[in-house]
Amino acid sequence: MASQLNMTRGRPFKLLFFFSLPLMFGNVFQQLYTVVDTAIVGRGVGMDALAALGTVDWLNWLFFGIVQGYTQGFSVRISQCFGRNDIAGMKRIAGQAAFLSILMALLVPVLALSMLPLFFKLLQVPQNLQAMARLYITILLLGYPALVFYNYCASLLRAVGNSKVPLYAMIVASITNILLDCIAVFSLGLGIAGAAIATVSAQALSGLVCLLYLRKMPQLHFTKKDFLPQKNICKDLLGLGTPLVAKNTVIALGGMVVQSIVNRFSLGFIAGFTATNKLYGLLEIAAISYNHAVTTYVGQNYGAGKMDRVKEGMKASIALGVVTAAVIGAIMIIFGRPITMLFISRENPVLALEAGNIAYWYLFSMAVSLPALYLLYVFQAGLQGMGHTPTTFISGIIELALRVSLSLLVAHTGVQYGIFGAEVSAWWGAGIYLTITFWQKYKKALPK
Repeated sequence: MASQLNMTRGRPFKLLFFFSLPLMFGNVFQQLYTVVDTAIVGRGVGMDALAALGTVDWLNWLFFGIVQGYTQGFSVRISQCFGRNDIAGMKRIAGQAAFLSILMALLVPVLALSMLPLFFKLLQVPQNLQAMARLYITILLLGYPALVFYNYCASLLRAVGNSKVPLYAMIVASITNILLDCIAVFSLGLGIAGAAIATVSAQALSGLVCLLYLRKMPQLHFTKKDFLPQKNICKDLLGLGTPLVAKNTVIALGGMVVQSIVNRFSLGFIAGFTATNKLYGLLEIAAISYNHAVTTYVGQNYGAGKMDRVKEGMKASIALGVVTAAVIGAIMIIFGRPITMLFISRENPVLALEAGNIAYWYLFSMAVSLPALYLLYVFQAGLQGMGHTPTTFISGIIELALRVSLSLLVAHTGVQYGIFGAEVSAWWGAGIYLTITFWQKYKKALPK
């Protein structure tokens, strides 16, 4: 198994596809344990527990978005150094990224836990669901270092073209999580807390698998000097990562506004909305994989000054994205109803029918607009690979504006199904902006 992949030579379509493939399988396993988590909570604990998970979905996504944004920003510089064969630079960046990751793992949970009462108030979490929701999110925050650990290690591997080890890590983590879920919820009766503990344990294990392999890659081994904070490098890395984090934050804020509106609806609506939100990851499995692949590909070729290959790679990525989105969307439209019902308890038939209908029509609205989401991810990745991360923040603002405006319109009119449009309109708006912006930045980067 090759420890790295040089994307500055070879056919772009083949490179992108085969680099993405292990990432897709890894995301499948990651989403598998998310789906199993939700199914076990929904069926094993009850509809109220499923609704409680949904009330803090976007809050959890916010905390994930912070670590994901920074570690992806770190990987951009490493992939650019790799493209120009700057081994010393790779070591320095890996060390500084480790320092910043540890800082993040310590600070984010402390700040987040102190702000939970405010978050719950803003989200308008129903009183009868607050205890379960607070317990679940608190355990995830206490295990936040495990999430940072995995994302840091996986981002280093992806930056040098290794997408296989993160796959192996996810396979191990998924199996572990499912086993722990069953033991904690069904055997030990730990309920929603057991599901959260299983998730944190799986994240820690996936990070350990990646770390064991990183030990075999000397070009990413950093010294104590590389680890000690260096102002200029830290500033550069934070400058790359902060716009991505800001983008994720404003997207999460928009999602929380949507969720705060949904939390005013019936228990069946909240549960159905939650069921489909848990399938969101399945919809974007390939999109996330293409995002990582395109960021690495563009980063390496941009670092090597091969702008013609950047253009070829983007065209290949667009084709991959649109075709994949069409296939996944069709599958969800055809089989969406039985899939969403996996999460919903049949204990109350009337409530189950309401939740099932909400879940399916929300899934349908996203499935038909899926190509927009995939193009959004592709062009966002292209901009990130060239180091233009601030543009992705602007795309996040566009998503925020569209989500919030449509959600407030729903709250004003009372047309509950209109809330489904908040998500897809955000995809279209941000996708159009990123497409136009990428080609503008690309033309400016061409040699004169």
